[in-house]
Amino acid sequence: MTRSPARLAMLPLLIGALAAAAPAQPASTFPASPFGRWLNPRGQVEVSIAPCGTMLCGTVTWVGGQAVTDAADAGVEHLVGTQLLRQYHREGNGAWQGEVYVPDMGESFFSRIRQTDPGHLKISGCILHGLICKSQTWTRRS
Repeated sequence: MTRSPARLAMLPLLIGALAAAAPAQPASTFPASPFGRWLNPRGQVEVSIAPCGTMLCGTVTWVGGQAVTDAADAGVEHLVGTQLLRQYHREGNGAWQGEVYVPDMGESFFSRIRQTDPGHLKISGCILHGLICKSQTWTRRS
């Protein structure tokens, strides 16, 4: 089967379009492990993420600044020890799905965690099972 020069000339364009549509892959691969200690964006809440059986959980291990007042105003006197991340199961490489507890609202929400690189987690809390979400990027604490 012979290929016309016009069809061959379009091959790089097709490959480029497919590459653009494919999910972005990091320049270097990293072990997708969310386990460890993480700080919220304001650096006022530290959460320790660890296995809970076959699932993932995250418990508050340190609180400072305005987070203490916000929790107290919501009726949570002792934020340290509160499990914020609950019943997460692995969705794929670096991704988890479960439930996030928001103490200042006193409610739990459908949630996804995606590890964007070894030092950052994107944590989303959603309503309507993921239709409307709000996200935060947490930083690994060394």
